[in-house]
Order: sequence, then structure tokens, then C-alpha cells
Amino acid sequence: MRRRRTSDWGTQLREKQKARQIYGVLEKQFRKYFSEAQRRPGMTGVYLLQILEERLDNVTYRLNFADSRSQARQLVSHGHIMVNDRKVDIPSYRVKVDDVVVWKESSKETGIYAQMSEDIPRRPLPNWLSLDIEKMAGRVVSLPELSEIDTGIDLRLVVEHYSR
Repeated sequence: MRRRRTSDWGTQLREKQKARQIYGVLEKQFRKYFSEAQRRPGMTGVYLLQILEERLDNVTYRLNFADSRSQARQLVSHGHIMVNDRKVDIPSYRVKVDDVVVWKESSKETGIYAQMSEDIPRRPLPNWLSLDIEKMAGRVVSLPELSEIDTGIDLRLVVEHYSR
């Protein structure tokens, strides 16, 4: 029995699903992000990736405060992370340029904090973020550029999928 060739639609769908799974976003929210990116003038795919990268759970992961995006999502929703000295427990919160992301003071006594602060940085820090290792405080320096995002997603296929 021969296997059928995957259609263009199937390839586009698979790429979109890959992007959703990497960032841990449900379809309705992903579609909302796409429509917001589409309203901006310029390249829709780049704006979509910027929106996904600006999420607090992703920034927490990129700052090496967590080993995975799902762990970062849990840290945020359990109230361990603060943005500009305010507790934020919404993983989809979008950080802005010059926002400071830190661990909550009372959370620094937990075992997860000790484990995470022990071997920072495990992954290279993107250029759009800065990290003060002594204070365990990260700062958003600029918006992420496409060249600084290494997810391996073919944005053209995602944009084509939603443009149908």
C-alpha cells in the first residue's frame, strides 16, 4: 500500500500545530495573535513570532528561570514571577521593552529557585534580554528580531495556512 503525498494544506497545518505546541498556546489564542499580527503593516509572520516571544511564560523560559516553557508557565501561574515589582500570574501577559522580570522574594526560599539559580545560564541568553545573575533579574532590552529566534518554524507556511 502506497502512502499518499501530504497536501500543501496538511504541510501548512502541521507547521502551525508545531508553532502552537512549542509555545503552548491553544488554537483560539493563536488565531487571535495571528489576526493582531496581520493588522500590523509589514511581515505578518515576524510579528506573530514577536507576539509569541513577548509572552511572560516564554520570557521566563528564555531568561533560564525554567527548564521548559511549560515549567515557566507553571511558575508564572503559581505567582513566583514579578514584572516591574508586581506579581503577575498570567502566562500570556505580554512584556514590553524595559520591563524587569524577577523572582518574587518569598519564592526565593523554594527548592525550585535554588535549583534554577544554581546553574544559570544553561542556554544562551537572546540579545533582546539582559540578565543580572546576582539579583536573578531579567530585563527586556528590545523586541526580538527574527534572526534571534531559533524555533525552526517556517512562518511562511503558518501565514499561508491562515490566509486561506
